[in-house]
Amino acid sequence: MARIKESIIGTTPFERLLGHNPELLNGWSHLGKVLEKSGQLSSELKEQVRRTLAQQNGCEYCKAKGKPEPDQFNNKTSFAVGFAEVFLQVKGEIPNSVFELLKDSFTEEEISELCAFIAFTTASQYFGAMIKLEA
Repeated sequence: MARIKESIIGTTPFERLLGHNPELLNGWSHLGKVLEKSGQLSSELKEQVRRTLAQQNGCEYCKAKGKPEPDQFNNKTSFAVGFAEVFLQVKGEIPNSVFELLKDSFTEEEISELCAFIAFTTASQYFGAMIKLEA
């Protein structure tokens, strides 16, 4: 059971926990939708990154949506997932050498989107973990 009661605002359990603050929910949801859709990076790649992050960020709700599916990876997805794994290990203190490897496969626009996606997804998953959002 979550640490606080769900509000009546929102469609998912996550949204109803943010729904106590409608302006926050609206902004968070809008940014989430922007980041989830295909932009510079495909939504499929980002879903594999999200699944990778979920395994270590402590949100049971997020973990329940599935583990990464390596059989679905292409080279770009493998690099993105590897970058997410490094992020998880070093908590953001990513060595320059890792960024140099990333630049071999991604444009600067893609790297910016990937980093924003990882940061936002981690924040979402940390929120779920703090609130004890269950699957």
